Amino acid sequence: MHRYLRLLFAASILALFLAGVSPVLAANCYFWEGIGEYVCDSEAKPAAASPFVTPVTPEDTLFGHRWYGRLADYTNVYSEPIRTSAVVRNVGDGYLFATVKRWFDNDAGEKWYEINHNEYVHEDDLTLVEPATFQGVEVLQQPQRPFGWVVQAVTPSHEPDGEPDELFAELPRYTFVQIYDVKVGNEDWLWYDIGDGRWVRQTFFSIVDVNPRPEGVGKNEFWTEVDLYEQTFAAYEGDRMVYATLISSGLNRWPTREGLFQVWDRFYEYKMSGAEGQVDYYFLEDIPYIMYFDEKIGAALHGTYWHDRFGFKHSHGCVNMPIKDAEWTFNWSADAPNDLWVWVHTSDPYVHLEQNE
Repeated sequence: MHRYLRLLFAASILALFLAGVSPVLAANCYFWEGIGEYVCDSEAKPAAASPFVTPVTPEDTLFGHRWYGRLADYTNVYSEPIRTSAVVRNVGDGYLFATVKRWFDNDAGEKWYEINHNEYVHEDDLTLVEPATFQGVEVLQQPQRPFGWVVQAVTPSHEPDGEPDELFAELPRYTFVQIYDVKVGNEDWLWYDIGDGRWVRQTFFSIVDVNPRPEGVGKNEFWTEVDLYEQTFAAYEGDRMVYATLISSGLNRWPTREGLFQVWDRFYEYKMSGAEGQVDYYFLEDIPYIMYFDEKIGAALHGTYWHDRFGFKHSHGCVNMPIKDAEWTFNWSADAPNDLWVWVHTSDPYVHLEQNE
């Protein structure tokens, strides 16, 4: 996707010309290597209406109707909201989260949290967390160019390899962008034109582009794409993209496996735990909108309330999704004519080059 970009573009234009097919979707299009698509510069006329919309939140959503908290290591859970009551259990140490039913002050003026029926934790031992509010986009018509989100705040430059231009406003994390042009800069980094003369290096973005159906997926079937390189997710009905967002896949120590899978089990809410007795022990209550797809490692698509690192690897092997995106996927795929396909792959160009050497 770097040094070969211009050469592949020229070759593709020639091949299409010889075949008698017009290569342009709009004015001044550029080949997107590895995917076989084009990006078009800002001279191209924009669509009359944006194909990207924020989905309507269902009335029965879990988002905003559940509270969660992280438990301190070796927290005692009590049978009553007072430290002199019986200890129900000690949670041990690890990455531990509980669903919070309510919180209140006891007769002594201490704040306590009820985490299960008749189970109480003192305020010193639990920290409430706020789930990420980020949500992806519903795609109403096939995108004509790559798009995505800023994953690290950046001030654009006025040209590739240029310094940040103070005339441009800083783009905060999660800013939505479309790609109009691409050029290769120093050290083979791609620089993206995001419109209005603004150029930003690829490392500040996670980008989505339309991909063809993987072999084995039917033309009317529902499937999803998880791109481990870009840390993005896209949902399709046959050949048409219908949704896209950011995800967090497995860290290098616990990678999300590549391959074509199908969802084999699903839960509206359920706990997840693992690595008991080890340094990476985790226990997470009431994870929302779970869709298990990789039986070998127990990986799932699911909502995530305990971090806001979408666009970066952060999981124990699952595909962490913002809660609203997992909810949309859970509800949408419930009406699928098939068990939902999950295609996990990397668009990293250097991985592909190494595999072909």
